[in-house]
Amino acid sequence: MFIGICGSICAGKSTIAQYLVEHHGFTRVSLEHTTKTIDDIVNGESPNDHVNGLVRKLLPAYITTPSQTSTSARSKGHVFPSADDLLDFITKHWRERWVTTDVPTEGILDMYIRRPFFLLISVDAPLTVRWRRFREREEKRQQRHRNNKQSTSSSAGGAALQAEAEDDEEEEDPLTFESFAHLNDTQLFLPQTGRLPLMSRATVRLLNTSPSLAHLYATLGNLDLLNPDRLRPSWDSYFMALASLAAQRSNCMKRRVGCVVVRDKRVISTGYNGTPRGLINCGEGGCGRCNEGQGSGQGLSTCLCLHAEENALLEAGRERVREDAVLYCDTCPCLTCSIKIAQVGISEVVYSQGYSMDGETAAVFRKAGVRLRQFVPPANGLIHLEKTDFCS
Repeated sequence: MFIGICGSICAGKSTIAQYLVEHHGFTRVSLEHTTKTIDDIVNGESPNDHVNGLVRKLLPAYITTPSQTSTSARSKGHVFPSADDLLDFITKHWRERWVTTDVPTEGILDMYIRRPFFLLISVDAPLTVRWRRFREREEKRQQRHRNNKQSTSSSAGGAALQAEAEDDEEEEDPLTFESFAHLNDTQLFLPQTGRLPLMSRATVRLLNTSPSLAHLYATLGNLDLLNPDRLRPSWDSYFMALASLAAQRSNCMKRRVGCVVVRDKRVISTGYNGTPRGLINCGEGGCGRCNEGQGSGQGLSTCLCLHAEENALLEAGRERVREDAVLYCDTCPCLTCSIKIAQVGISEVVYSQGYSMDGETAAVFRKAGVRLRQFVPPANGLIHLEKTDFCS
């Protein structure tokens, strides 16, 4: 498995990579030219000359880059001169676990993402949160600098005192919040090299407002980032995706529902909701009941729309369903459909979203001996690490 991590300044990229190293046995890999690439990005391209100067002066100290921090990777020979070399190496060792924060351009991402064992994760946080982390990092850096100077002074004697005074005079001006915001804009939004397009392509997009390292690690543990479904969908994920795709063909103006009937892991039929063949599409006014905007469960006797499950069952036919057939539907079947599903001999129903009649439907299936279960895929899309519910 190969995980790439991209994101904004001080969002937590290296911290998440370190979590994967410490808790899941990943190894860091990086590119030699990372720092140079960042300098190239900001050199002469920012509209603000003051920010250009600050970036060139402060970026190496403030922004963690893999080529600077991955001492273990460097010592083990896991720093590569190019993305081609890195990818060639990982392809030969693809069964092992690798992680990088070196995803600097969309061109390199396109190379990585061709590999079916690659997963892109992005991480972001509010600007004020990242500014606070930035200042905390600066305070620690300055403290280390002072400690080093004190150690040098004590060992070098009086000659070092003059040098120390000169160093104090040359101490860089602290980066203001406004300059940090400009630096953030440079990193994210430059037309050719901004990181935002990379972040938008991530399978998992983390919003990291975690107040502590312990909280972040605990939340990452609950996400099950290594779930193989994210790389190669399970059968449930695969067939539910087909049901969701079928739903896009719905011609009903009130709700989109898709359904797939499967036997022996082979698709027998698909269906979506809408008016029957030969009638005007519901979305074009063909069903008066739907177009009048009546509430859920009201006026069903006058509805002209077939349900997705009905369409799929009609397409399959009783002889093709037989035993052990499974019906996948992106919405839990209604009571009327549940009776028909039981009649044709479906053995199991798998659904994604609930509906207003779930209790009644479950009761029918229980009496008819039809298994009913809800499919819950691994969390993808936008995930707020301080919330237990995930948004996609």
